Amino acid sequence: MPRMSRRTLLGSMAAVAVPGVLTACSTGSGDSDVSNAGKKLAPWPSYRPATGPKPDLAPTDAGVQAGYTAYPAELVKSVARTPGDGSTVKVMSVSFGTPPKPASANQFWAAVEKALGVKIEYTIISQADYQKKMATVMAGDPDSLPDIINMFSGFVLPREAEFVQRRAEDLTPFLSGAAIADYPNLANIPTHAWRDMGRIGGRVYGIPLERPLPGSTLWLNQGMFTDAGMTEGWTSEDFAAVAKKATSGRTYALGAAQGSLFGNAVHSAAHNAPQEWAVTKSGAFQPGWADERFKAAIAFQAGLRKGGAYHPDATSISQIDLTTLYYNGTVGSMQDGFGAYLPKYRESQGKLTPAAALPYSVDGTTGGIVAARRSFGYTVLKKAKKERVELLLRILDYLAAPFGSKEWELVHYGVEGTHFTRGKDGSPQPTKLGEVENNTNLPLKYLAEGPQVLFVPGMPDAVRALHAWQQQTVPHAVRNASYGLQSRTKNAQGTTLKAMLDDTVTGIVAGRISLSEWDAAVKKWRSRGGDRMAEEFAKDYAANT
Repeated sequence: MPRMSRRTLLGSMAAVAVPGVLTACSTGSGDSDVSNAGKKLAPWPSYRPATGPKPDLAPTDAGVQAGYTAYPAELVKSVARTPGDGSTVKVMSVSFGTPPKPASANQFWAAVEKALGVKIEYTIISQADYQKKMATVMAGDPDSLPDIINMFSGFVLPREAEFVQRRAEDLTPFLSGAAIADYPNLANIPTHAWRDMGRIGGRVYGIPLERPLPGSTLWLNQGMFTDAGMTEGWTSEDFAAVAKKATSGRTYALGAAQGSLFGNAVHSAAHNAPQEWAVTKSGAFQPGWADERFKAAIAFQAGLRKGGAYHPDATSISQIDLTTLYYNGTVGSMQDGFGAYLPKYRESQGKLTPAAALPYSVDGTTGGIVAARRSFGYTVLKKAKKERVELLLRILDYLAAPFGSKEWELVHYGVEGTHFTRGKDGSPQPTKLGEVENNTNLPLKYLAEGPQVLFVPGMPDAVRALHAWQQQTVPHAVRNASYGLQSRTKNAQGTTLKAMLDDTVTGIVAGRISLSEWDAAVKKWRSRGGDRMAEEFAKDYAANT
């Protein structure tokens, strides 16, 4: 039997599920208590940092990442023995790449299977199809679930926490507290990632994919913005002036993709508006959308758009097409995750110099940056016997190998001589085969991954620049206070309610509706569930502090 059909490979589906399906399906009636309030909380897994090559640029407790200006000369071994038993393991995750070649013709796939000691049957879901496909899976037969499932944080899935609580293995006995010591690479995942993943009903159900503190970032064409007068310590007025000067003919200073609200995350953070939720000293939750600074950010963006600084297709262009426009110089900037720095530097060589923008100040106050959720989703396991769960955890432990280890190199670059060669500094350089057989197209990195570090092969100056940028901006990161907390109302209605606000932001910036309509939209959001979310988050916050 083939390990993966073309239909599975492409992540297609037989039906399109909607939230109502999940409400009525076997995941529960909606009465499950996923809140942590009133529960005995399982201790977070005990953090045990891995030993490995010392970084050239030190990390900080505040969230600045470790930086490596050169690839480690001596790689460590982080896994003592082959984790698998020859069985077949079914896995499913989101993908941002192109579909990989089938297992039978994929040497990277075969090498990972050999190292893990299992056969991998992989269902890969494109980002565009993820929400619909996951709804179908969550509503289906629990016996048909894959062994390992990536719960991508890019979407709030209806009844997600209820599904995990009822259908996934409770990993508390295996990972909570000192128990995680059996899986050293998983124990190397910092506590901040577990916290931002959060508990469900007081228990630990998943393994987080750790991410750096900086989130959505404005990536600049440094030369274009410098030529237009960009200087360190710029104000919002300076930013607007530079954007106007950098825009000419069919070249636009600001690019934005469909769904990004004209890059609203970057601008609202620069205005120091709460990112969705803020918590007061008394523990009350307040929505960022009701904050006057958020409204001021919308008004500022509307002014930039009216002045012509945005690409005219900012409400319809895809992120992929926007990236192309960034590389060819049509747009001078784009919003993307901070973690996108590696392809930004790699693909920009010979075209432009990318740079993460320092936030502008507003009314004399230093601007903030977006603090990301420190967990880019999480991985759950299908309910199984103890021995099977332990095997799956050993596999994930291998995939979570730290930077500077032999296992990390295999999972990220493949086999030397086949998928990569060594550059002058010893860093892996993909071969032509490595460009198509890799962990972007076969996205093992979304099942488990060790803590991320700053490293750009062959570009030490880029690493120094990124590290220096983090040192300047991390102290001003604006965090969403709801990360890691449970709200039953958000689980059920959050996506729909937020879409209403997002549409309003886009309409105001695009000039289709007046800024005066914002307050009414927020009032409607609060009455339809926003205020209930605030109450539920406050209760869960109190339980976790």
